[in-house]
Amino acid sequence: MKQVDAGPLTAGVMFADRVAEAVDRKRSQILVGLDPRPELLPIELRGDTHASRAAAADACARFCCGLVDAVAPYVVGAKIQLAFFEALGADGMSAFEEVSRYARDAGLLILADGKRADIGSTARAYADAYLERRNGTAPAVDALTANPYLGTDSVEPLIAACRRSGTGVFCLVKTSNSGSADVQELALSDGRRVWHQVAELVAQWGDDLVGSHGLSSVGAVVGATYPRAVGEARRLMPKAILLLPGIGAQGATPADVARAFTSGPASALVPVSRSVIYAFRVDGADWRKAAAAEAARLRREVWGASGW
Repeated sequence: MKQVDAGPLTAGVMFADRVAEAVDRKRSQILVGLDPRPELLPIELRGDTHASRAAAADACARFCCGLVDAVAPYVVGAKIQLAFFEALGADGMSAFEEVSRYARDAGLLILADGKRADIGSTARAYADAYLERRNGTAPAVDALTANPYLGTDSVEPLIAACRRSGTGVFCLVKTSNSGSADVQELALSDGRRVWHQVAELVAQWGDDLVGSHGLSSVGAVVGATYPRAVGEARRLMPKAILLLPGIGAQGATPADVARAFTSGPASALVPVSRSVIYAFRVDGADWRKAAAAEAARLRREVWGASGW
């Protein structure tokens, strides 16, 4: 297999070590997923969001910053879904930058969920946009999700950026959606599944980005909606931080991800989006209080399920 040529390590603290420190300090493995939809915002923020992209972007930014204030004691980071900001054009991307800065100032790690992938100069541009230090400033985010199904050359520029700048990448391996079986569960000639081969590549790519806590800055996305796959993924990628979407609105529970934590308390992260940020739509409470209560509950339950 081709090794990723990431170049020399020049950054300070590696992403995986920052994750481990945050998990230990907060006794939490939770990321809040910031997926703002103007039509679902609290009535006090909705206002004229229908009138212009600028108004919608401003309301979404205020919503996300308010959520950060509410849940920061209970989570280690924010997983910001780029699609909802991109949908609002330039105003939306300005809002994304505002929310990222606000969450970082609150002490949270920032994961941009963009599932980026391409080859050559395009992949390098994605790396430059999100993962590289520029002109002495910090990278835009701490980590980015990527789609490795284009092959090694599509992720090599991202991993090289991680090595230079101390950032991280989470590669899609076994995703939480029901249609993932259409490709990821196909059988190879030796009986393994397609996603097993991708998992082995991810483990290989991350071998030289392992920090002092024994975890790699090249992580993997594995759906909590497939508990058996979670255990298989941990076996195939013992040093990877697993990102486990699916708890909450998609139906998975903390018990479904217990096997992900056998490599340590920081060896998996659980992003929770709708069940936290729209909790107010269920119980009718103040949206900040509802989000804080749900984040606190999930923090306790996931920590307990992890066994640490």
